[in-house]
Amino acid sequence: MRTLIVSDLHLGSLSGSGLLSRREVRAALLQALDGVDRVVLLGDVLELRHGPLRDALAAARAFFEDLGAALAGRELVITAGNHDHALVEPWLARRGEESAPAPLMPEQLIEPAQASSVFARIAGWAAPAEVRIAYPGLWVRPDVYATHGHYLDCHLTIPTIERLSMGVMMRLLRRPPASLHGVDDYEAISAPVFAWRDAVAREAHTGAALNGLATLGTWRALGGAEGGDIAASARGARGERISRERRARLRALRWRALAAGFPLAVATLNRAGIGPLRSDISSDELRRAGLRAMGEVADRLGLGDAYVVFGHTHRTGPLPRDDASEWRSAAGARLINTGSWTYASIFLRGTPGESPYWPGGCVLVEDDGPPVVLRLLQDFTREQLRPARNAPSGEAGGEAGRDAAHARAE
Repeated sequence: MRTLIVSDLHLGSLSGSGLLSRREVRAALLQALDGVDRVVLLGDVLELRHGPLRDALAAARAFFEDLGAALAGRELVITAGNHDHALVEPWLARRGEESAPAPLMPEQLIEPAQASSVFARIAGWAAPAEVRIAYPGLWVRPDVYATHGHYLDCHLTIPTIERLSMGVMMRLLRRPPASLHGVDDYEAISAPVFAWRDAVAREAHTGAALNGLATLGTWRALGGAEGGDIAASARGARGERISRERRARLRALRWRALAAGFPLAVATLNRAGIGPLRSDISSDELRRAGLRAMGEVADRLGLGDAYVVFGHTHRTGPLPRDDASEWRSAAGARLINTGSWTYASIFLRGTPGESPYWPGGCVLVEDDGPPVVLRLLQDFTREQLRPARNAPSGEAGGEAGRDAAHARAE
């Protein structure tokens, strides 16, 4: 059975950067389905952190209808990530209503109507494809396991909002990272965090702290992004006497002060028991930290030396120039990342496909042999992928605003 795994569509984002809502981008994925027996959507399919569910569903319907028509009679498996955990939460809540449920395993297969009313609606749109739900992941074959990867935030050493939220929850519940050994443990920590964020976004669009702008802005200012000098984009307000250059200098001073205090803040969080965290947030460390954390999850779930396909970090790999040793866990799990289908200019250079965060990644799994990383949008230029300038941007303006809702520094 040939399986194509796709992750992190983020359909319904305020930024308009969920690219598969656009017909011309969708065509590149649909063309790749020739000869494929099964498609796995590996979580964060919908963006439920930016606003009401109805907005995300409206943005996603055409995609599911086109995908279902292209997959007629074949299988579509959908799982949930951290940005659309609400889709599986009803099933998780019902499990223990009458008696203590059996422990959650790495794979639970669920009919859409049993999972949630929203999954049932999506299955209807995707007909005549045969839709099933898997959570938190799917054994694609005996030696290939696929999961969104959101549990890695419990072990991440980058101080993102997501990681800090998990750290606070682990501290409150007295469950340090070293105590997590199964799916139930990870759900006990992560589900309350997801539920709170989903509740905030249920009725209105969210602001910077939840939609990514705060994390992106801080990371960019601290040097995490190439060419990320926020001060360079400062604009003088109309009627002000202070020049644009002076405003830029003042803002640069503020960001330098932030950079100087950042290691101290991280040390304070570690002393408070929220860590372990590191103050290095370079692009290289972002990659390494994500792989270390996902390797920790794979080992704690007992996945052995299986190929472990995940998304979540939006960083496709391993790529030809990557250090293969970084993509192996201590117990031997072989990590593979699908990448994403979202546009975030902070991670992209001008040359198509040059950045490992270039959208359009997926993983093809055959009956045998190693899974293969594919990159389906290599023929698109950055200008072709950039969301329209009139796309909704929440509280942010310009390209940074469009990216903010979706850029994944977590």
